[in-house]
Amino acid sequence: MTAAVAPVSDSVASPPPDIRPETPQDAGAIESLVARAFGPGRFAKASERVREFAPLRPDLSFCAWEGERLVGVVRQSEIAVGDRRLIFLGPLAVDAAARRHGAGARLVEIACAAASAAGYGEVLLVGDPPFFGRLGFSAEATGQIIMPGPVDPRRLLLKVLGPAEGTDPLQGAVAAP
Repeated sequence: MTAAVAPVSDSVASPPPDIRPETPQDAGAIESLVARAFGPGRFAKASERVREFAPLRPDLSFCAWEGERLVGVVRQSEIAVGDRRLIFLGPLAVDAAARRHGAGARLVEIACAAASAAGYGEVLLVGDPPFFGRLGFSAEATGQIIMPGPVDPRRLLLKVLGPAEGTDPLQGAVAAP
């Protein structure tokens, strides 16, 4: 009698990706992953208009690696809305195979923690409400924020990183800090 043997790929779970801060050497791999994830249509989005003027914060941006292969990235830029400085999160891109490990959620949580540690009180993004809602983002307080281009208001989401008591609602155009 011969015992059935499961293929190695089915019997051994791969470890979750290693998440590290973005470095200048990551730029090519990041661009390639973002291009695969979003395609050329990404250049027409309001989020891209923000990234054109908002300074990238590589110190608050992170990459997920499986060995030498980039499988996820979250980038953050500094913006202003009215007289407040905050963080604009995006793009978030995760290779389909790495999603099973929750790499996207881990990247967002680490990025938000870094923004909070750097003294920012809010993170703004344009994204999928069911996914980002689980991570504490909401469209509830974004009604007075004006993006540089059309955005579905249900997809303009904000996460408050600390206590919201005594904080005036954000209102005004998204601008360079």
